[in-house]
Amino acid sequence: MGRQHEMAIPFDNTYAQLPEVFFSKGKPATVPKPEWVRVNVELASELGIDPEWLSSEAGLGILSGNEFADGSEPLSQAYAGHQFGGWVPQLGDGRAILLGEVVDGSGIRRDIQLKGSGRTPYSRGGDGKSPLGPVLREYIVSEAMAALGVPTTRALAAVSTGEPVYREEALPGGVFTRVASSHLRVGTFQYFYARNDRESLQALADYAIARHDPSAAKSDEPILSFLEGVVERQARLIAHWMSLGFIHGVMNTDNMTVSGETIDFGPCAFQDGFHPERVFSSIDRQGRYAWINQPAAGQWNLARLAESLLPLLPGEEKENVSAVEQALTGFGNQFRQAYFSRFRAKLGIRESGEKSEDFVEKTLGMLGEEETDFTIFFRELTRSADGSCASPESLFSDGEMFTRWKEEWNEVGGETGPDVSVMKRSNPVRIPRNHRVEQAIDSAQGGDLQPFHDLVDALVHPYDEDASLTKYEESPNAAERVTKTFCGT
Repeated sequence: MGRQHEMAIPFDNTYAQLPEVFFSKGKPATVPKPEWVRVNVELASELGIDPEWLSSEAGLGILSGNEFADGSEPLSQAYAGHQFGGWVPQLGDGRAILLGEVVDGSGIRRDIQLKGSGRTPYSRGGDGKSPLGPVLREYIVSEAMAALGVPTTRALAAVSTGEPVYREEALPGGVFTRVASSHLRVGTFQYFYARNDRESLQALADYAIARHDPSAAKSDEPILSFLEGVVERQARLIAHWMSLGFIHGVMNTDNMTVSGETIDFGPCAFQDGFHPERVFSSIDRQGRYAWINQPAAGQWNLARLAESLLPLLPGEEKENVSAVEQALTGFGNQFRQAYFSRFRAKLGIRESGEKSEDFVEKTLGMLGEEETDFTIFFRELTRSADGSCASPESLFSDGEMFTRWKEEWNEVGGETGPDVSVMKRSNPVRIPRNHRVEQAIDSAQGGDLQPFHDLVDALVHPYDEDASLTKYEESPNAAERVTKTFCGT
C-alpha cells in the first residue's frame, strides 16, 4: 500500500465503530497499472468530494486500492444469505472493501466501497478480483437506474487494473467504486440470527434504525416499525422495477438491502420482447426470479428478515409471530398499490379501481402473447397520445386484437383522454438494452472504451426525446439478441 493521502474524501465512519464481529479489517490489494475508465464527477460533487482531485493521479491511487486515504477505515462486511432458496451461513464481502462513509450534501450518509479489490476473509477460495466487464455493466446499469428514478446504488468510478483476471479465460481486470445508502442486507440480520447472537443482532437493529428509520426509534415497537419500513420500501422498489420491464436476476437475501436500494447488477436485464415468465440469468434455471415472480421472491426474503428480528421483540413468542406476520401482510397491498399506480401512469389512466387494474393485466397479457417490445410499446403509445406519431398497431401481428385493446383503452381513459404528461414521465425513450451493454463491454475488452462512454451518456436523460440517440431506442435484431446474462464473479 502506498503513501497516505490527506483527507480529500470527507470520511465520517460509523460502521467501523461497531464490534469487530460485524466485519474484518483489511486493505484493498494493489494493482500494477491502474488507469481511469470513467469518473462520475456529478456524483463526486454530491458527495462533497472535489471532482478535480478525484480525477487526478491521487484519486486514481485511492480508488484503485493502491493508496490509503486519510480517514478511511477499510473493512469487509460479514453477512449470510439464502441463495436461490439454499441457506449459506457465511457469505460476506468476498471481493469488496468498504473504504468508509461520507455525509452528502443532502445530509444522507453514504458508503464508498471498492468492488474487485482483492481477497478478504470471506472470499471462500476466490481471488477477490473482478474482470472489467462486470465493472462496466454495473456502471452502466446502476447509473441508468438512477436516471430512470429507481432507488439504486451508484457508480462513482471505474478503473482498469492492468492485470489479467482468470476465469474461463484471461480477461482484463477492473475495480468498481460503489456508493450506497448502506450495504446492510437481509443477510446481515440472518448472519447474527443464525448464530443466536442476540447482542449483535440488537446492535445491528439499533444501527439500521438510526441510519435508515430514525422515526422508528420513537415508536412503541421500534423493531416492528423498522420491519414495516423495509417492507414498504421493497414493495415500492419491486413495483418500480417491473414497470420498466427490469429483471434483477439474483434476488437472494444477501442482495436485498434494508435501505430499499437496488443492489448488485450481475445477471440483470431489461426485457426487449416482453413475457411475464422471462428469465435471463444463466444460473436461474427454475425461473425463481422471473419477471412475474419478483414480488413473491421479495416477500419471501422479507419473511427471512422478519424471523431474524423475532428474538428482539418484547412479547410472548405467539404474539411476536402474529405481529411480524401482520407487518408482512402489508407487502401485498403496498406492492399492488404501487404496481397498478405505475402502470396506470404508463397508460395515462387517471382513475384507479378494479376496471383500470383489469385493463393493466389485459395490456400485459397482450404484450406477452406477442412478445412485443416493452419499452417501445409504451413510448410509442405515449407518442401517439400526444399526436407525434401513429398508434403502435404495427408492433402487433394481430391488428384486430390491438384495435379492440385501443377501443377499451379509450373507454378506460374516460372523456378527458390519457394524461400525456404523466405518460412522458413514466415511459422512458431509452433503457440500457442488453445488446448495447454487451457491445460496450466487448469493445472495451478489445481496448475501445468509446461505446461504453457513448452508452452511459445516452442514458443520462432517458425520458427526453433526442433524434441523435435513436439507435439506443431500437430493439436488437436476431443476431444481437441477448438471451442469457451472467454473474460478475
